[in-house]
Amino acid sequence: MAEGVKGLVRILTRLALLLTLVFSAVAQASTNIENIRVWLAPDNVRLVFDLSAPVEHNLFMLDNPRRLVLDVKNTRIGVDVANLGLDKGPIAGVRTGQRDDGVRLVLDLNAEITPKSFQLKPNDQYGHRLVLDLETAAEPEAPVVSQPKSTPAGPLRDIVVAVDAGHGGEDPGALGPGRIREKNVVLSIAKEVARLIDAEPGYRAELVRSGDYYVSLRGRTLKARKINADLFVSIHADAARDKRARGASVWVLSGRGATSEMGRWLARKENSADLIGGVGSVSLEDKDDVLASVLLDMSMTASQTSSREVAKRVHDNIAGFARMHKPYVEQAGFVVLKSPDIPSILVETGFISNPQEAEKLNSSGYQKQMARAIAQGVKAHFWERPPAMTRVAEMKRGGTTLAEAERTYKVAPGDTLSVIAVRNGVSLDDLRKVNELRGDRIRVGQVLRIPAS
Repeated sequence: MAEGVKGLVRILTRLALLLTLVFSAVAQASTNIENIRVWLAPDNVRLVFDLSAPVEHNLFMLDNPRRLVLDVKNTRIGVDVANLGLDKGPIAGVRTGQRDDGVRLVLDLNAEITPKSFQLKPNDQYGHRLVLDLETAAEPEAPVVSQPKSTPAGPLRDIVVAVDAGHGGEDPGALGPGRIREKNVVLSIAKEVARLIDAEPGYRAELVRSGDYYVSLRGRTLKARKINADLFVSIHADAARDKRARGASVWVLSGRGATSEMGRWLARKENSADLIGGVGSVSLEDKDDVLASVLLDMSMTASQTSSREVAKRVHDNIAGFARMHKPYVEQAGFVVLKSPDIPSILVETGFISNPQEAEKLNSSGYQKQMARAIAQGVKAHFWERPPAMTRVAEMKRGGTTLAEAERTYKVAPGDTLSVIAVRNGVSLDDLRKVNELRGDRIRVGQVLRIPAS
Protein backbone atom coordinates (compact mmCIF):
# COMPACT_ATOMS: atom_id res chain seq x y z
CA MET A 1 0.00 0.00 0.00
CA ALA A 2 2.84 2.36 0.94
CA GLU A 3 4.61 1.61 -2.34
CA GLY A 4 1.44 2.48 -4.25
CA VAL A 5 1.19 5.84 -2.49
CA LYS A 6 4.83 6.60 -3.22
CA GLY A 7 4.33 5.76 -6.88
CA LEU A 8 1.30 8.07 -7.07
CA VAL A 9 3.31 10.86 -5.45
CA ARG A 10 6.09 10.39 -8.03
CA ILE A 11 3.56 10.55 -10.88
CA LEU A 12 1.90 13.68 -9.47
CA THR A 13 5.31 15.31 -8.96
CA ARG A 14 6.30 14.64 -12.57
CA LEU A 15 2.92 15.91 -13.77
CA ALA A 16 3.34 19.11 -11.74
CA LEU A 17 6.82 19.61 -13.21
CA LEU A 18 5.48 19.07 -16.73
CA LEU A 19 2.65 21.56 -16.15
CA THR A 20 5.15 24.07 -14.78
CA LEU A 21 7.25 23.76 -17.92
CA VAL A 22 4.17 24.10 -20.13
CA PHE A 23 2.90 27.15 -18.27
CA SER A 24 6.40 28.65 -18.30
CA ALA A 25 6.59 28.27 -22.08
CA VAL A 26 3.14 29.80 -22.46
CA ALA A 27 4.12 32.67 -20.16
CA GLN A 28 7.29 33.28 -22.17
CA ALA A 29 5.25 33.54 -25.35
CA SER A 30 2.48 35.59 -23.77
CA THR A 31 4.22 38.98 -23.91
CA ASN A 32 2.07 41.15 -26.12
CA ILE A 33 2.76 44.18 -28.29
CA GLU A 34 -0.36 46.02 -27.22
CA ASN A 35 0.06 49.21 -29.23
CA ILE A 36 2.49 50.98 -31.54
CA ARG A 37 2.81 54.77 -31.42
CA VAL A 38 4.62 56.80 -34.06
CA TRP A 39 6.29 60.22 -33.68
CA LEU A 40 7.41 61.92 -36.90
CA ALA A 41 10.09 64.61 -36.57
CA PRO A 42 11.88 66.48 -39.37
CA ASP A 43 15.07 64.46 -38.91
CA ASN A 44 13.93 61.19 -37.36
CA VAL A 45 11.06 58.77 -36.80
CA ARG A 46 10.37 57.19 -33.42
CA LEU A 47 8.27 54.04 -33.05
CA VAL A 48 7.22 53.11 -29.52
CA PHE A 49 5.96 49.58 -28.85
CA ASP A 50 3.78 49.30 -25.73
CA LEU A 51 4.52 45.91 -24.14
CA SER A 52 2.93 43.78 -21.46
CA ALA A 53 6.42 42.85 -20.18
CA PRO A 54 10.11 43.38 -21.05
CA VAL A 55 11.34 41.54 -24.15
CA GLU A 56 14.46 40.33 -25.90
CA HIS A 57 14.91 41.81 -29.37
CA ASN A 58 17.34 41.98 -32.27
CA LEU A 59 17.67 44.79 -34.83
CA PHE A 60 19.50 44.50 -38.16
CA MET A 61 19.57 45.87 -41.74
CA LEU A 62 19.15 43.99 -45.04
CA ASP A 63 19.92 45.18 -48.58
CA ASN A 64 18.43 44.67 -52.05
CA PRO A 65 15.92 46.03 -51.27
CA ARG A 66 16.95 48.16 -48.28
CA ARG A 67 14.95 47.22 -45.18
CA LEU A 68 15.17 47.17 -41.40
CA VAL A 69 14.24 44.03 -39.48
CA LEU A 70 13.16 43.89 -35.83
CA ASP A 71 12.83 40.45 -34.21
CA VAL A 72 11.07 40.39 -30.84
CA LYS A 73 11.35 37.05 -29.04
CA ASN A 74 8.50 35.19 -27.30
CA THR A 75 5.99 37.87 -28.21
CA ARG A 76 2.68 38.19 -29.96
CA ILE A 77 1.39 41.25 -31.82
CA GLY A 78 -2.22 42.38 -31.80
CA VAL A 79 -1.82 45.66 -33.68
CA ASP A 80 -2.78 46.53 -37.25
CA VAL A 81 0.43 47.99 -38.68
CA ALA A 82 -1.31 49.20 -41.86
CA ASN A 83 -2.60 52.37 -40.16
CA LEU A 84 0.47 53.73 -38.41
CA GLY A 85 0.68 56.92 -40.50
CA LEU A 86 4.23 56.42 -41.72
CA ASP A 87 3.66 57.59 -45.30
CA LYS A 88 5.55 60.90 -44.82
CA GLY A 89 8.73 59.42 -43.36
CA PRO A 90 11.60 57.22 -44.58
CA ILE A 91 9.46 54.06 -44.25
CA ALA A 92 7.77 52.89 -47.45
CA GLY A 93 5.91 50.00 -45.88
CA VAL A 94 5.59 47.77 -42.81
CA ARG A 95 5.16 44.00 -42.68
CA THR A 96 4.80 41.68 -39.71
CA GLY A 97 4.94 37.93 -39.29
CA GLN A 98 4.41 35.58 -36.37
CA ARG A 99 7.35 33.17 -35.98
CA ASP A 100 7.86 30.19 -33.70
CA ASP A 101 10.11 32.23 -31.45
CA GLY A 102 8.22 35.53 -31.61
CA VAL A 103 7.36 38.41 -33.97
CA ARG A 104 9.29 39.76 -36.95
CA LEU A 105 8.64 43.36 -38.05
CA VAL A 106 10.06 44.40 -41.45
CA LEU A 107 10.29 48.09 -42.39
CA ASP A 108 10.78 48.76 -46.12
CA LEU A 109 12.89 51.92 -46.50
CA ASN A 110 12.95 54.66 -49.11
CA ALA A 111 15.78 56.68 -47.52
CA GLU A 112 19.04 56.14 -45.65
CA ILE A 113 18.56 55.82 -41.89
CA THR A 114 20.61 55.15 -38.78
CA PRO A 115 18.59 52.90 -36.43
CA LYS A 116 18.89 52.36 -32.71
CA SER A 117 16.66 50.71 -30.11
CA PHE A 118 16.27 50.65 -26.35
CA GLN A 119 13.71 49.71 -23.70
CA LEU A 120 12.01 51.94 -21.15
CA LYS A 121 10.63 50.94 -17.77
CA PRO A 122 7.05 51.83 -16.74
CA ASN A 123 6.27 55.36 -15.61
CA ASP A 124 3.14 57.21 -14.49
CA GLN A 125 1.72 57.19 -18.01
CA TYR A 126 3.01 54.08 -19.81
CA GLY A 127 4.06 50.52 -19.06
CA HIS A 128 7.05 48.66 -20.52
CA ARG A 129 8.13 50.06 -23.89
CA LEU A 130 10.50 49.20 -26.70
CA VAL A 131 11.67 52.31 -28.57
CA LEU A 132 12.94 52.24 -32.16
CA ASP A 133 14.60 55.45 -33.39
CA LEU A 134 15.31 55.95 -37.09
CA GLU A 135 17.57 58.92 -37.69
CA THR A 136 17.49 60.19 -41.27
CA ALA A 137 20.65 61.27 -43.05
CA ALA A 138 21.41 64.93 -42.50
CA GLU A 139 21.93 67.19 -45.50
CA PRO A 140 25.53 68.36 -45.93
CA GLU A 141 26.10 71.78 -44.44
CA ALA A 142 27.60 74.68 -46.33
CA PRO A 143 31.16 75.53 -45.22
CA VAL A 144 31.44 78.21 -42.56
CA VAL A 145 33.77 81.12 -43.14
CA SER A 146 35.63 81.99 -39.95
CA GLN A 147 35.04 85.62 -39.04
CA PRO A 148 34.05 87.49 -35.86
CA LYS A 149 30.34 87.65 -35.09
CA SER A 150 30.51 91.39 -34.54
CA THR A 151 31.60 92.17 -38.10
CA PRO A 152 29.80 89.88 -40.55
CA ALA A 153 30.12 90.76 -44.22
CA GLY A 154 27.19 91.31 -46.57
CA PRO A 155 23.78 92.98 -46.23
CA LEU A 156 21.93 93.65 -42.99
CA ARG A 157 20.53 90.56 -41.35
CA ASP A 158 17.68 89.72 -39.01
CA ILE A 159 18.23 88.87 -35.36
CA VAL A 160 17.56 85.14 -35.04
CA VAL A 161 15.87 83.69 -31.94
CA ALA A 162 15.63 79.90 -31.40
CA VAL A 163 12.45 79.14 -29.42
CA ASP A 164 12.55 75.73 -27.75
CA ALA A 165 9.42 73.99 -26.42
CA GLY A 166 10.58 71.43 -23.86
CA HIS A 167 9.89 67.68 -24.03
CA GLY A 168 7.64 66.32 -26.81
CA GLY A 169 6.64 63.02 -28.35
CA GLU A 170 7.15 60.06 -26.02
CA ASP A 171 8.37 62.48 -23.32
CA PRO A 172 5.27 64.32 -22.03
CA GLY A 173 7.15 66.29 -19.40
CA ALA A 174 5.24 67.08 -16.22
CA LEU A 175 1.59 66.06 -15.90
CA GLY A 176 -0.99 68.32 -14.28
CA PRO A 177 -4.56 67.85 -13.08
CA GLY A 178 -6.92 66.59 -15.77
CA ARG A 179 -3.97 65.04 -17.66
CA ILE A 180 -2.63 68.44 -18.74
CA ARG A 181 0.72 67.72 -20.37
CA GLU A 182 3.68 70.05 -20.13
CA LYS A 183 4.76 69.25 -23.71
CA ASN A 184 1.47 70.61 -25.10
CA VAL A 185 1.32 73.73 -22.92
CA VAL A 186 4.87 74.82 -23.67
CA LEU A 187 4.51 74.16 -27.41
CA SER A 188 1.50 76.50 -27.51
CA ILE A 189 3.46 79.19 -25.66
CA ALA A 190 6.55 78.68 -27.83
CA LYS A 191 4.53 79.02 -31.03
CA GLU A 192 3.06 82.29 -29.78
CA VAL A 193 6.50 83.59 -28.77
CA ALA A 194 7.81 82.74 -32.24
CA ARG A 195 4.81 84.39 -33.89
CA LEU A 196 5.28 87.61 -31.92
CA ILE A 197 9.01 87.75 -32.63
CA ASP A 198 8.51 86.92 -36.30
CA ALA A 199 5.99 89.75 -36.62
CA GLU A 200 8.65 92.32 -35.73
CA PRO A 201 10.67 93.73 -38.62
CA GLY A 202 14.32 92.85 -38.12
CA TYR A 203 13.65 89.57 -36.28
CA ARG A 204 13.32 85.94 -37.27
CA ALA A 205 12.15 83.19 -34.92
CA GLU A 206 12.81 79.48 -35.43
CA LEU A 207 11.00 76.78 -33.45
CA VAL A 208 13.29 73.98 -32.26
CA ARG A 209 10.31 71.64 -32.48
CA SER A 210 7.13 72.61 -34.28
CA GLY A 211 5.10 69.51 -33.44
CA ASP A 212 4.67 66.66 -31.00
CA TYR A 213 8.03 64.89 -31.33
CA TYR A 214 11.13 64.56 -29.19
CA VAL A 215 14.42 66.40 -29.71
CA SER A 216 17.43 65.45 -27.59
CA LEU A 217 18.85 68.05 -25.21
CA ARG A 218 22.10 68.39 -27.14
CA GLY A 219 20.11 68.30 -30.39
CA ARG A 220 18.22 71.41 -29.31
CA THR A 221 21.33 73.53 -28.88
CA LEU A 222 22.82 72.01 -32.04
CA LYS A 223 19.80 73.21 -34.04
CA ALA A 224 20.18 76.69 -32.55
CA ARG A 225 23.82 76.71 -33.65
CA LYS A 226 22.94 75.53 -37.16
CA ILE A 227 20.58 78.48 -37.67
CA ASN A 228 23.17 80.91 -36.22
CA ALA A 229 20.81 81.94 -33.43
CA ASP A 230 21.53 85.11 -31.48
CA LEU A 231 19.49 83.82 -28.54
CA PHE A 232 18.13 80.46 -27.33
CA VAL A 233 14.92 80.50 -25.27
CA SER A 234 13.77 77.20 -23.74
CA ILE A 235 10.21 77.08 -22.36
CA HIS A 236 9.05 74.62 -19.69
CA ALA A 237 6.48 74.16 -16.92
CA ASP A 238 7.65 73.08 -13.48
CA ALA A 239 6.30 70.30 -11.23
CA ALA A 240 6.68 69.30 -7.60
CA ARG A 241 5.33 66.60 -5.31
CA ASP A 242 3.92 69.30 -3.07
CA LYS A 243 0.93 70.61 -5.02
CA ARG A 244 1.18 73.89 -3.11
CA ALA A 245 4.45 74.78 -4.89
CA ARG A 246 3.86 77.61 -7.32
CA GLY A 247 5.50 80.44 -9.23
CA ALA A 248 7.23 81.06 -12.54
CA SER A 249 11.01 81.31 -12.78
CA VAL A 250 13.74 82.27 -15.26
CA TRP A 251 17.08 80.46 -15.34
CA VAL A 252 20.57 80.92 -16.76
CA LEU A 253 23.60 78.64 -16.71
CA SER A 254 25.44 78.48 -13.39
CA GLY A 255 29.15 79.23 -13.15
CA ARG A 256 29.83 75.63 -12.18
CA GLY A 257 27.86 74.39 -15.19
CA ALA A 258 29.83 76.72 -17.46
CA THR A 259 33.15 75.41 -16.13
CA SER A 260 32.18 71.77 -16.72
CA GLU A 261 30.95 72.57 -20.23
CA MET A 262 34.23 74.33 -21.10
CA GLY A 263 36.06 71.18 -20.05
CA ARG A 264 33.81 69.03 -22.24
CA TRP A 265 34.38 71.22 -25.31
CA LEU A 266 38.14 71.45 -24.84
CA ALA A 267 38.43 67.69 -24.29
CA ARG A 268 36.75 66.87 -27.61
CA LYS A 269 37.99 69.75 -29.77
CA GLU A 270 40.38 67.53 -31.73
CA ASN A 271 37.62 65.46 -33.30
CA SER A 272 34.75 67.90 -33.01
CA ALA A 273 33.03 69.91 -35.71
CA ASP A 274 31.45 72.19 -33.10
CA LEU A 275 31.91 75.89 -33.63
CA ILE A 276 31.87 78.89 -31.32
CA GLY A 277 31.08 82.51 -32.02
CA GLY A 278 27.61 82.30 -33.60
CA VAL A 279 27.31 83.98 -37.00
CA GLY A 280 30.61 83.58 -38.85
CA SER A 281 31.71 81.11 -36.19
CA VAL A 282 35.22 80.01 -35.21
CA SER A 283 36.37 76.37 -35.04
CA LEU A 284 38.47 75.06 -32.15
CA GLU A 285 39.88 72.18 -34.18
CA ASP A 286 43.00 73.94 -35.49
CA LYS A 287 43.79 75.93 -32.33
CA ASP A 288 46.39 75.01 -29.73
CA ASP A 289 45.16 74.26 -26.19
CA VAL A 290 45.89 77.72 -24.77
CA LEU A 291 44.28 79.62 -27.65
CA ALA A 292 41.27 77.28 -27.70
CA SER A 293 40.80 77.81 -23.95
CA VAL A 294 41.00 81.60 -24.28
CA LEU A 295 38.58 81.71 -27.23
CA LEU A 296 36.10 79.45 -25.48
CA ASP A 297 36.34 81.42 -22.24
CA MET A 298 35.71 84.71 -24.10
CA SER A 299 32.76 83.25 -25.97
CA MET A 300 31.17 81.77 -22.86
CA THR A 301 31.73 84.93 -20.78
CA ALA A 302 30.02 87.09 -23.41
CA SER A 303 27.23 84.54 -23.76
CA GLN A 304 26.59 84.39 -20.00
CA THR A 305 26.54 88.18 -19.69
CA SER A 306 23.90 88.49 -22.41
CA SER A 307 21.96 85.57 -20.93
CA ARG A 308 21.70 87.29 -17.56
CA GLU A 309 20.61 90.57 -19.14
CA VAL A 310 17.80 89.11 -21.23
CA ALA A 311 16.74 86.78 -18.39
CA LYS A 312 16.34 89.78 -16.05
CA ARG A 313 14.07 91.55 -18.55
CA VAL A 314 11.92 88.45 -19.07
CA HIS A 315 11.75 87.82 -15.32
CA ASP A 316 10.58 91.38 -14.65
CA ASN A 317 7.96 91.17 -17.39
CA ILE A 318 6.47 87.94 -16.05
CA ALA A 319 6.54 89.32 -12.50
CA GLY A 320 4.18 92.06 -13.72
CA PHE A 321 1.26 89.60 -13.84
CA ALA A 322 2.35 86.27 -12.33
CA ARG A 323 3.68 85.03 -9.02
CA MET A 324 7.42 84.34 -9.21
CA HIS A 325 9.07 81.39 -7.50
CA LYS A 326 12.05 83.57 -6.58
CA PRO A 327 12.45 87.38 -6.85
CA TYR A 328 15.60 86.99 -8.95
CA VAL A 329 16.96 85.09 -11.96
CA GLU A 330 18.07 81.61 -10.88
CA GLN A 331 21.07 79.55 -12.00
CA ALA A 332 21.50 75.85 -12.73
CA GLY A 333 23.47 73.47 -14.96
CA PHE A 334 20.68 72.68 -17.44
CA VAL A 335 22.07 70.99 -20.55
CA VAL A 336 20.04 73.20 -22.91
CA LEU A 337 21.75 76.28 -21.44
CA LYS A 338 25.27 75.01 -22.07
CA SER A 339 25.97 76.38 -25.53
CA PRO A 340 29.11 78.50 -25.05
CA ASP A 341 28.44 80.66 -28.12
CA ILE A 342 24.70 81.41 -27.81
CA PRO A 343 23.10 83.40 -24.98
CA SER A 344 20.52 81.04 -23.49
CA ILE A 345 17.69 81.28 -20.97
CA LEU A 346 15.16 78.78 -19.63
CA VAL A 347 11.69 79.94 -18.60
CA GLU A 348 9.63 77.82 -16.19
CA THR A 349 6.17 79.26 -16.86
CA GLY A 350 4.69 77.99 -13.59
CA PHE A 351 3.98 74.79 -11.64
CA ILE A 352 1.74 72.55 -13.71
CA SER A 353 1.39 70.36 -10.61
CA ASN A 354 -0.39 73.22 -8.80
CA PRO A 355 -4.14 73.09 -9.65
CA GLN A 356 -4.53 76.88 -9.83
CA GLU A 357 -1.45 77.44 -11.97
CA ALA A 358 -2.27 74.44 -14.16
CA GLU A 359 -5.66 75.97 -14.94
CA LYS A 360 -3.96 79.21 -15.97
CA LEU A 361 -1.28 77.45 -18.02
CA ASN A 362 -3.96 75.54 -19.88
CA SER A 363 -5.72 78.80 -20.79
CA SER A 364 -5.10 80.30 -24.23
CA GLY A 365 -5.29 83.82 -22.81
CA TYR A 366 -2.68 83.14 -20.13
CA GLN A 367 -0.41 81.38 -22.63
CA LYS A 368 -0.52 84.47 -24.86
CA GLN A 369 0.17 86.74 -21.87
CA MET A 370 3.20 84.63 -20.95
CA ALA A 371 4.38 84.63 -24.57
CA ARG A 372 4.10 88.44 -24.78
CA ALA A 373 6.19 88.82 -21.62
CA ILE A 374 8.94 86.62 -23.09
CA ALA A 375 8.86 88.20 -26.56
CA GLN A 376 8.87 91.77 -25.21
CA GLY A 377 11.80 90.95 -22.93
CA VAL A 378 13.73 89.56 -25.90
CA LYS A 379 12.96 92.63 -28.01
CA ALA A 380 13.88 95.08 -25.23
CA HIS A 381 17.22 93.31 -24.73
CA PHE A 382 18.19 93.43 -28.40
CA TRP A 383 17.05 97.03 -28.72
CA GLU A 384 19.48 97.88 -25.92
CA ARG A 385 22.30 95.73 -27.36
CA PRO A 386 21.61 94.94 -31.03
CA PRO A 387 24.20 92.77 -32.80
CA ALA A 388 26.23 94.66 -35.41
CA MET A 389 25.10 94.66 -39.02
CA THR A 390 21.49 93.81 -38.14
CA ARG A 391 18.38 95.67 -39.24
CA VAL A 392 17.61 96.46 -35.60
CA ALA A 393 21.07 98.01 -35.10
CA GLU A 394 20.56 100.09 -38.24
CA MET A 395 17.14 101.31 -37.06
CA LYS A 396 18.62 102.35 -33.72
CA ARG A 397 21.62 104.00 -35.39
CA GLY A 398 19.21 105.97 -37.57
CA GLY A 399 17.63 107.57 -34.53
CA THR A 400 14.53 105.36 -34.18
CA THR A 401 13.48 104.91 -30.55
CA LEU A 402 11.97 101.78 -29.01
CA ALA A 403 8.73 103.70 -28.47
CA GLU A 404 8.63 104.56 -32.18
CA ALA A 405 9.26 100.95 -33.02
CA GLU A 406 6.20 100.02 -30.94
CA ARG A 407 3.79 102.68 -32.26
CA THR A 408 0.12 101.92 -32.81
CA TYR A 409 -2.56 103.57 -34.97
CA LYS A 410 -6.35 103.44 -34.62
CA VAL A 411 -8.11 103.19 -37.99
CA ALA A 412 -10.42 106.15 -38.74
CA PRO A 413 -13.21 106.45 -41.36
CA GLY A 414 -11.75 106.81 -44.87
CA ASP A 415 -8.40 105.22 -43.99
CA THR A 416 -6.81 102.63 -46.24
CA LEU A 417 -3.87 100.42 -45.39
CA SER A 418 -1.68 102.00 -48.08
CA VAL A 419 -2.48 105.53 -46.83
CA ILE A 420 -1.63 104.54 -43.25
CA ALA A 421 1.66 103.04 -44.45
CA VAL A 422 2.63 106.23 -46.35
CA ARG A 423 1.52 108.49 -43.49
CA ASN A 424 3.70 106.60 -41.02
CA GLY A 425 6.68 106.15 -43.34
CA VAL A 426 6.63 102.36 -43.40
CA SER A 427 6.32 99.83 -46.21
CA LEU A 428 2.98 98.24 -46.93
CA ASP A 429 4.55 94.77 -46.68
CA ASP A 430 5.97 95.47 -43.20
CA LEU A 431 2.62 96.88 -42.07
CA ARG A 432 0.85 93.74 -43.24
CA LYS A 433 3.47 91.47 -41.67
CA VAL A 434 3.50 93.05 -38.22
CA ASN A 435 -0.32 92.96 -38.08
CA GLU A 436 -0.63 89.51 -39.67
CA LEU A 437 -2.85 90.80 -42.48
CA ARG A 438 -3.29 88.59 -45.53
CA GLY A 439 -4.93 91.38 -47.54
CA ASP A 440 -5.58 95.10 -47.24
CA ARG A 441 -8.99 94.97 -45.55
CA ILE A 442 -9.19 96.93 -42.29
CA ARG A 443 -12.08 98.20 -40.17
CA VAL A 444 -12.81 101.49 -38.42
CA GLY A 445 -11.62 101.37 -34.80
CA GLN A 446 -9.07 98.63 -35.49
CA VAL A 447 -5.73 99.24 -33.73
CA LEU A 448 -2.72 98.59 -35.95
CA ARG A 449 0.85 98.19 -34.83
CA ILE A 450 3.20 100.47 -36.76
CA PRO A 451 6.65 98.95 -37.27
CA ALA A 452 9.78 101.04 -37.15
CA SER A 453 10.37 102.81 -40.45
